[in-house]
Amino acid sequence: MRASNLLAVLFWIVPAIAVSQGLTATTAAVAEVRALHEKVLRAHRESNVEILLEDESADYVVASRGEITRPTLQQRRERLGTYLRASTFSEYRDLVEPVVSVSADSTLGWVVVQVTARGRQKTSSGEEVPIEFTSAWIELYEKRAGKWQRTGNVSNFKP
Repeated sequence: MRASNLLAVLFWIVPAIAVSQGLTATTAAVAEVRALHEKVLRAHRESNVEILLEDESADYVVASRGEITRPTLQQRRERLGTYLRASTFSEYRDLVEPVVSVSADSTLGWVVVQVTARGRQKTSSGEEVPIEFTSAWIELYEKRAGKWQRTGNVSNFKP
C-alpha cells in the first residue's frame, strides 16, 4: 500500500475509532446513571433510607416548593428516614420512560422522571392512611473519583 493511501485510511479510521469509543463510554455512563435512578425507586419500595443515601454527596442541593436548601446528610437521613419508615408502597414506579443524559466527558449526568406512587402511610397518631401521588423531578449526578454521586434534586408534585 502506498504511503498516501495508508495516510488516507488512517485519516478516516482513527477518528471513527475514537468517536466509537467515546460513544461506548457515554452509553455506559447513561446506563450507570439510569441504574442509580432505579436504586432510588427501590429504596422507596423497600422503605430503606440507607439505600437512598449511599450514592448522595455531602454537598447535596434540593430545589422544591419554591425553595433551595442544602440539607446535611444527617438532616436528609432524619427527614427521609421518618418518611420512609412511615410509608409502605405497593407501587413506586416510573410513569413514563426517564430521560437520561450524560455530558460528553461522562462526568455529569441527569435523569428527568415522572413517578407514580401508591401505598399506606402511618400518621403521627399511628393511624394508617392511603398515600397516592404523582411527582416529577430531576436527579443530578456528578462523577467524583470514578464514582457517580447524586448531587441534587429538583422536584414537584402534581396537584
